[in-house]
Amino acid sequence: MVALDYPELETLIVRIKDISGFDFSGYTRPSLMRQAETYLSKNAMSLQELLIHLDQGGSAAYDLIQDLTVNYSEMFRDPEFFALLQSEVCSYLQSYAELRIWVAGCAAGQEAFSLSILMTEADLMDRTIIYATDLNQKVLKSAREGVFSRTAIRSFSENYIKAGGKTSLSDYYNVSYGKVIMNPEIRKNIVFSIHDLTGDGVFNEFQLICCRNVMIYFTLEQRRKVFKILYDSLGMLGFLCLGKRETLRYSGFEDHFRIVSFHLNIYQKIL
Repeated sequence: MVALDYPELETLIVRIKDISGFDFSGYTRPSLMRQAETYLSKNAMSLQELLIHLDQGGSAAYDLIQDLTVNYSEMFRDPEFFALLQSEVCSYLQSYAELRIWVAGCAAGQEAFSLSILMTEADLMDRTIIYATDLNQKVLKSAREGVFSRTAIRSFSENYIKAGGKTSLSDYYNVSYGKVIMNPEIRKNIVFSIHDLTGDGVFNEFQLICCRNVMIYFTLEQRRKVFKILYDSLGMLGFLCLGKRETLRYSGFEDHFRIVSFHLNIYQKIL
């Protein structure tokens, strides 16, 4: 594994911004360090070689940015979260004639597909549009295809059962050439698009926003900026969902939400 120090990482951050305009300065340094070291090791490069490569232009900066953004997720991750959405949030959402959901930092679409299944089983999907966004174009391409490995789907199925799924996860996908493909009915109301939480702004009003396991990669200052975007994007009495290791504390918006679940970080906008 190639090892970097923090001054070298700062040099890389500045160079990426100068070349591409993308600013990693709001990302936590330990996570970014791990990703950068993994990239260098995978490509058998030193930092100096990478900097020269970036200066040569082409797709180098784009490829690096795609690799530095973290894209791990799974369907029905934290099953108790989805069980609580079903029991506490979906019943409230029944009162809306139209629903808009935003999955911010959607990775390869696992959370978006999970929510589509959840809304289908709650008889809400026919009036729902799910906007699933990420800044990583590679994973968005994969998300649009809705293809997963059979190995991954086994753990997804276990999560679905634990979340209180009403049938079998296999009802929502087909298997072809050893790959699992999500059914068109589950995919049709999902819009996958590029959105950078650190640089882009509000683009719609939502009744439910899931931004789970994204904030942990940002500095406190950057988190506050992102919380402002999420707050401005959420309709009154809409729900904001964060990851289990994340918190609304120190965001500046604590008094604007009521806590639906402290343990699972589900909040409802009240001010």
